[in-house]
Amino acid sequence: MGMLDGKVAVVSGLGPGMGRDISLALAREGADIVMAARQEKRMAKCAPEVEALGRRAVPVVCDITSPEDCAALVDRVRSEFGRLDILVNNAFNDGDHKLFMDSDIETWRSTMDVNFFGTLQLTKAAVPLLTQQDDSRVIMINTMSMQRIDAAMGGYAASKAALANATKTLAVELGRDGVRVNGVHPGYIWGRSVEWYFNQMAEERGVSFQEVYDEIAGTTCLGYLPSSEEIAGAVLFFASPLSKPITGQYLSVNAGHFLA
Repeated sequence: MGMLDGKVAVVSGLGPGMGRDISLALAREGADIVMAARQEKRMAKCAPEVEALGRRAVPVVCDITSPEDCAALVDRVRSEFGRLDILVNNAFNDGDHKLFMDSDIETWRSTMDVNFFGTLQLTKAAVPLLTQQDDSRVIMINTMSMQRIDAAMGGYAASKAALANATKTLAVELGRDGVRVNGVHPGYIWGRSVEWYFNQMAEERGVSFQEVYDEIAGTTCLGYLPSSEEIAGAVLFFASPLSKPITGQYLSVNAGHFLA
């Protein structure tokens, strides 16, 4: 038996990295997965992987900045399963990677629309279904960037800092209805995009890729950068009975890159 047998989870921001690995981690423990992404092709590869684990996979095209899309997603969950136990808010916009004075404020606004307002919009749509269970979970995928501030990441960091505060508010307000609300805060997530970024930095600096990796990984306590599969384990913890008495908290999952 799995820790999540009989549970239904929604995972937003379904893609080849975190969204996929979170979906598979939950499915391995028995949860059926409703996948949400703006493009159907992003879900096409993951759905068969979930089904190969013996669980149902329901892909739903959804833009979390659209109230209609969020309502339609929850309606689909209700019609397919009649229940919702776990909401993983993984969809995000990482901003324009520009210094504040070089940015257009509208780009900060669009980042906030996804990471903060969009996430809260989907959560609000899901709460009536979540509260029908005695013990349901909302898990916010946040970031180390809201604490360890880097130049040119202002819009992203600000939106995620706002989300971290809202996570606590939701924990206070929804706890009476049995909804636990927590956050997972990764640092660098080792995968193709980070590998590409490190290669770009290496080329710009005229050094090897390994030198860049060793330099950044060397600033962590454990000396390496965790993969999205490893970080998905923290999401599973918050989704499982192991975290039943925990709400309004966040877990830094970054190999000790930043100690809160």
